[in-house]
Amino acid sequence: MTALAAVAVHLPPESVPVEHVGERLGLSPRQITLLRRFNGLDQVRLDPAGSLLDLLVPAVANLAELSGREHDVRYVLHARSMPVGVPYPANPLHELLDRFGLRHARAFTVTHHACAASLQAVDLAGRLLAADPDPDALALVVAGEKTFTRDAQLVPEAAVFAEGAAACLVRAGDGPDRVLSYASKQLGEFDGRLAEDQELTARYQRAYPQAMVEVMTAALERAGESWESLVLVLPHNVNRISWQRLCRATGFPLEKVVLDNVRSVGHSFAADAFINLHTALSGGLLRSGDRYLIAASGLGATFSAMVLEH
Repeated sequence: MTALAAVAVHLPPESVPVEHVGERLGLSPRQITLLRRFNGLDQVRLDPAGSLLDLLVPAVANLAELSGREHDVRYVLHARSMPVGVPYPANPLHELLDRFGLRHARAFTVTHHACAASLQAVDLAGRLLAADPDPDALALVVAGEKTFTRDAQLVPEAAVFAEGAAACLVRAGDGPDRVLSYASKQLGEFDGRLAEDQELTARYQRAYPQAMVEVMTAALERAGESWESLVLVLPHNVNRISWQRLCRATGFPLEKVVLDNVRSVGHSFAADAFINLHTALSGGLLRSGDRYLIAASGLGATFSAMVLEH
């Protein structure tokens, strides 16, 4: 059994209107209007002067439950969407370990699931901890990236990326948020640069709803749950319109999808799962015994879902 023991978030203070981001990326007025009016985007959280370490450090510092338990952390996993995050030989993950006295932990990056990497990291952390004889052992999962290239700033016709960051403590056994199931599906035929291949983009957009519904349904079936038993869905913060379509396809009420951060934060790579969970927990949206589902998709293409009990 795997459980999320705690989650914390860092959002840069600067909120940039989607129009300013679009203009900087060279988008047409029609494309910018599409992002705001059709996809429901408004503000994007960015830290133009900060480094990747500047994003991750406050997220971990906000994780109060880590204080005093640093010695219990066996693994540190960076759930990363982009294959390359910083220029060689910089390694902000190792610098992060130094900042928090975690040099004894085994640290590595989890990638190749793009923006679904955070769910993959939680599943992997749980497997590693299950093999550890110490019942107090923990894993620290961090997520958050810089929008340092055009590909890291834009999902064509769908979303713009933000620079939110998050940290999550994972443990084996029972905990505040217990993982009931995990499902993932990859469609490698969509591995390419969508910004430069309109035909690939069109095919991906057609395949996306069915693939997302299939993986969410698979996670529910593995957990012995149904759409009716779910209290919330925590989405990836790509846009609002895609979740309107998914709710129509599944019959799940749109008002039970936590979409506030789509408009006010933006799509923060693999950190979306933890950012939305933090919103749900801090907002009192979950009660003891509630079942909820976290959904994520990553270009390439990966579709993942995880069902949990609060």
